[in-house]
Amino acid sequence: MSMPEPHRHGEATGRKAGVVIASTRAAAGVYDDLTGPVIIDWLTEHGFEPFPPLVVPDGEPVGAALRALLTQQPAVIITSGGTGLSPTDATPEQTLPFLDREIPGIMEGIRSAGTAKTPLAMLSRGHAGAAGQTFIVNLPGSPKGVMDGLGVLDPILGHLCDQLEGSHGH
Repeated sequence: MSMPEPHRHGEATGRKAGVVIASTRAAAGVYDDLTGPVIIDWLTEHGFEPFPPLVVPDGEPVGAALRALLTQQPAVIITSGGTGLSPTDATPEQTLPFLDREIPGIMEGIRSAGTAKTPLAMLSRGHAGAAGQTFIVNLPGSPKGVMDGLGVLDPILGHLCDQLEGSHGH
């Protein structure tokens, strides 16, 4: 007796994805970006076709990078960094104007996953939501925080993309 194929939500193959790394020091070459490669690998493993990551200084360059990526109409944009409380952390403020609809449960899930490992995850700010048919999410700037966030996105991202594209029946 053969086992039925598992039900899969959201075939990602062919969907474009963008990555924005908000780090003034990485953008200046002071140190290597460690989160961009993690996100790119994860997106590729999940069938997305990511653009090369944009590593930009904190603040207004994040908004400019988001604006540029949105012209390419990706299904997903994932940011990393700029979500803390330092004076230059402004990724959430740069992201919010682009969102037509917020999806607060995703950020609640990301913070909850991180808080299970470190109470400092409660200090992470960010937004998740839709900019037209593009899903945008702000992840923390640490590789562990990024992995926690990707773990939350793993079971929902394809279905979320389906819904934003209007190709899912509910």
